[in-house]
Amino acid sequence: MIKTSYQIEDEQGRVTVYDDGDCYILSFAANDEQSRCLKAAPHILQYDYTQAMLLVLLFVKPKRVLLLGLGGGSLASALYHAVAGIHITAVELRAAVIEIAQRYFQLPRAKRIELIQQNADVFLQNSHLRKVDVIFADLYDATGTAEVQLRTDFIRRCAELLKEQGWLVLNCWQEQQTDEYLRAALHAEFADVRYVLTGSKNWVILAGKVANYQSTSVLKETAANWSDKLEFSLHKHLARLRYLESNTHN
Repeated sequence: MIKTSYQIEDEQGRVTVYDDGDCYILSFAANDEQSRCLKAAPHILQYDYTQAMLLVLLFVKPKRVLLLGLGGGSLASALYHAVAGIHITAVELRAAVIEIAQRYFQLPRAKRIELIQQNADVFLQNSHLRKVDVIFADLYDATGTAEVQLRTDFIRRCAELLKEQGWLVLNCWQEQQTDEYLRAALHAEFADVRYVLTGSKNWVILAGKVANYQSTSVLKETAANWSDKLEFSLHKHLARLRYLESNTHN
């Protein structure tokens, strides 16, 4: 039986935390889930799309990452648990979401996790930011993918903030596959652009500034090593990984 554990209204709308017994669930709208946290093991990712986002670990071992959109903090928890010494900066618009991530979703209160309450688009316009190895962009509202995440200037700013061997990971929806402007922006800034279409119809994009030529066998071996650390299998997501063509007509 699902019960409501917490609910609050802010300028962006309602935020609700549900409890189904085993998990806490974060929701921004009716019949909608933003995050799900397994109470007994909050660092183990529960959604296919967040698991697929961590395929980026096959291409880069990050020391510093930036999360645009915190949600329940599950991605931050997974990275903090699995990647030794990692420093995580998470930018989240809503103070209520940050509070919920720590109070219910067991986001670690640690020096290596920096939480910033700010609009992600405004944050990226700061010219003095320290460069990072990976940017994870998962900006959503009650209606779906935040429009800013699909903009050419947003993609460019992300690319500029990445180190020379850096990667951008975007969580989008299946219907955004036909967005020619997004594809063009990605291929203008990145040398290696791949994607995974999950069973939940999330379209997860992984874009590297430098092309990665590792063989399939090497990627499988790396996936096995990370799967042990993450406590879920990356192999089914690796099997779905494809190169993204520069336009939808190819």
